[in-house]
Amino acid sequence: MANPRLKDKYRNEIVSSLKEHFQYTSVMQVPKLTKISINKGIGAAVADKKLVDVGVEELTTISGQKAVPTKAKNSISNFKLREGMPIGARVTLRGDKMYEFLDRLMTVALPRVRDFRGIKDKGFDGRGNYTLGVKEQIIFPEISIDKVNKITGMDITFVTTAKTDEESFELLKAFGLPFAKKN
Repeated sequence: MANPRLKDKYRNEIVSSLKEHFQYTSVMQVPKLTKISINKGIGAAVADKKLVDVGVEELTTISGQKAVPTKAKNSISNFKLREGMPIGARVTLRGDKMYEFLDRLMTVALPRVRDFRGIKDKGFDGRGNYTLGVKEQIIFPEISIDKVNKITGMDITFVTTAKTDEESFELLKAFGLPFAKKN
């Protein structure tokens, strides 16, 4: 099987351009993408347990890897939430699947967002990781609109080895993530 397109792009172009941009002494200092985490909270799952199964199935379809249900860490009586109840779904992608998902996200899914003007650069956490919120799961072509009974969003987190937000931003921009232009 051939390497994913973005993996080759990282090795052949991004490493050298980032090494030059930040004046690293070694290629091992160049930040890299280690994993992509997709997380979907399903608040209505408190009342209907089948929604978690639907969420897990959707994430599995989108990512191409088996998703797992997430459980509540503590009880909150106002939300009728008990500790250990399934309330979401998540999947973590690494290696080739991660690069293939990133490629599909940038080339197919994000352009399908209504009124898309680029993603905001506000999602950095200070440690070189970036989180992107997606409002609708139907931007992914793998999801059939006819089968969707409730439009839900998800968080996509890009975990990098970058030490600062600036390094992480340059890395993700080099991959081709369409960040919005600053005014």
